Amino acid sequence: MPVQRLLIEFLALAYWREKKLPTVVVRLFNTVGPRQTGQYGMVIPTFVKQALAVRPITVYGDGKQTRCFGYVGDVVGALIKLMDHSDAVGQVFNIGSNEEVSIFALAERIKALTESESDIVLFPTMKLMKRCSRTCQRRVPDIRRSITWWDSSRNDSGWILKSVVNFHSGR
Repeated sequence: MPVQRLLIEFLALAYWREKKLPTVVVRLFNTVGPRQTGQYGMVIPTFVKQALAVRPITVYGDGKQTRCFGYVGDVVGALIKLMDHSDAVGQVFNIGSNEEVSIFALAERIKALTESESDIVLFPTMKLMKRCSRTCQRRVPDIRRSITWWDSSRNDSGWILKSVVNFHSGR
């Protein structure tokens, strides 16, 4: 985690301890919804748009890196529950799914869901990406503390993918 984020979390929690300003620190992990554009490198809407346009689906690296995706509606529900629960004050929560999927498998699933003829193309990681190769290979949030705070009924990546594909394809 970048030093700036840790510092902000530390300061927020210190302010809670010193000034009693109710503070809850939340770390969001790969939140996905059907209206995402992919403008900021979000992988699911990017892959869906590429597949629907029958353009190559571009996977950076070897595709073995893994991520977990949480549905935006469930994440918002978790945030509301945290805001409304006094026991959350002064604590840190990771909000996300623990269903891990490789980026290559994600590309294959999107290609199948869209019934696309797109090729899946691997691009070597850029030099900038190489410095984070160890930390970027696997991102799975520890949600043990958060699991009681949110309903992950739609957190199945298949459901999430279908909602994004349906939105972008006009279904």
